[in-house]
Amino acid sequence: MSGALGKYRKLKSPALGWLLGRVFRLWRSAISQSVKPMGMTEARWSVMMNLKILGEGTSQHRLAGELGIEMPSLTRTVNQLVELNLVERRAHPSDGRCQCLWFTETGHECLQTLTGCVDEVRSTLTQGISDEELDIVFAVLKKLEHNAANLLNKHSEGDK
Repeated sequence: MSGALGKYRKLKSPALGWLLGRVFRLWRSAISQSVKPMGMTEARWSVMMNLKILGEGTSQHRLAGELGIEMPSLTRTVNQLVELNLVERRAHPSDGRCQCLWFTETGHECLQTLTGCVDEVRSTLTQGISDEELDIVFAVLKKLEHNAANLLNKHSEGDK
């Protein structure tokens, strides 16, 4: 039995996943606190920042996948952003059933302020960490992301 377990890599700190999750939650909370005066909830700013990263014209379906949330949750948040005149839905050019998201003029202005708040939080949270250390952390996280995606794809292929 110990032979089977011995083939798995053991970390000096097995709480790595827990720590990644904790840092993620704290980081998001710091951003939420920073943008609260703007009337932004975590759901709203997350949608806006991810739409900025993915690019305008991204489908709601793709955005939901990137956020790791179900479509009804995204739809509720997008409805709020539409009501606030921050984003608008447009039909996909080749598939009218698909809704794509675009920032309004007001949304672009809000996004500029939002981005400034996020940048300020990032700067505060990375104080005392050299650029070289940040580059290493980023590279390691990208490898973890790649490995996790491969593992999930491997498992989903086995479901077929």
